[in-house]
Amino acid sequence: MKEKVRELFGKVYGDTEGSSVYFAPGRVNLIGEHTDYNGGHVFPCALTIGTYAVVRLRDDDIIRLYSENFAGDGIVTTNIAECTSLRNPGWCSYPAGVMWTMTERGYSVKKGMDILYYGDIPPGAGLSSSASIEVLTGYMISDLFGYNIDKVDIALIGQYSENNYNGMNCGIMDQFASAMGKEDHAMFLDAATLEYEYAPIKLAGKKIVIMNTNKKHSLCDSEYNTRRRECEQALEMLNGRLNIKTLGELTIEEYESNKELITDSVCEKRARHAVYENSRTIEAVKALKANDIELFGKLMKESHISLRDDYEVSCRELDILMEETDKCDGVYGVRMTGGGFGGCCVSIIDEEKEKEIIEKVGKAYIDKVGYAADFYVVSIGDGVRKL
Repeated sequence: MKEKVRELFGKVYGDTEGSSVYFAPGRVNLIGEHTDYNGGHVFPCALTIGTYAVVRLRDDDIIRLYSENFAGDGIVTTNIAECTSLRNPGWCSYPAGVMWTMTERGYSVKKGMDILYYGDIPPGAGLSSSASIEVLTGYMISDLFGYNIDKVDIALIGQYSENNYNGMNCGIMDQFASAMGKEDHAMFLDAATLEYEYAPIKLAGKKIVIMNTNKKHSLCDSEYNTRRRECEQALEMLNGRLNIKTLGELTIEEYESNKELITDSVCEKRARHAVYENSRTIEAVKALKANDIELFGKLMKESHISLRDDYEVSCRELDILMEETDKCDGVYGVRMTGGGFGGCCVSIIDEEKEKEIIEKVGKAYIDKVGYAADFYVVSIGDGVRKL
């Protein structure tokens, strides 16, 4: 892939002399959904698919941006002074937001650049293509200009830019997974403290399969930000008696003893998901360490049901994929992954039954939805890096 993207760069910008190649992965979250911004735990892993960038420094202040995934937009030309104001041209707002954040923090772009981006993450699939662009851009600028920014701080820069430049109130999980990924490991992350540990994913005879509904989602246009506000309202009501900073601080028992303080029934459902999902995530990591894939899979299913019924971020297409997969022999667990309202499910299945399960679920999905789902057998890879 490195040579492919370098070749694309040459076609767009004339030659490849002096160019460097960088990569940041997408992610899939095995369990712990909508818990990161609620101060809970998440359990994502970086994928071997993601976003590539080829970059070359210039001798002037011109910045040229091109994405092979949005080739119809052509080359977007700006300059160092104006590059942080590209709020409207779609995909460009993601690298521009990172440049804006880095400039605000004293990590300015010192020279013009020619940059080509290419992602092999399906756009709109909920596998964090936007976070991978953000982390990639931050890491690339840090490396090119000798800032040597810590990867955790690169993740925080990406999150801040998405929150404050792109208007998407995401938590830290996506950027953290893209920055800090480790091959064949998932990350057990406490989103409140950023304490984390790597947990080896030992799936002998099993595969992680991602199932794409091909119903694209746009979280900024969805009710994602509304869910966050509802959780904040629930937290405020709980603090009529308690003194907590996040819902993630509560055990299930503490929540059940105080939930009557949440007088809005919708906010109570949202808080219930946040607390129970956090507990499920902690239990799931323990199960994985004990090599109890059956329990891990059971918790994945419970996660989907909670996301569907309490958090209400699933959709018909995700539910069909989950239900049809869950019917198959050789499936240990399946759930929606990502923000919801479209995107993907993630499943753990028997390697020997991979083809049979994909064919069976794929046929049922077409019959019920009218168009095809896509299936990816994925590997777990490392975080952002120069190639």
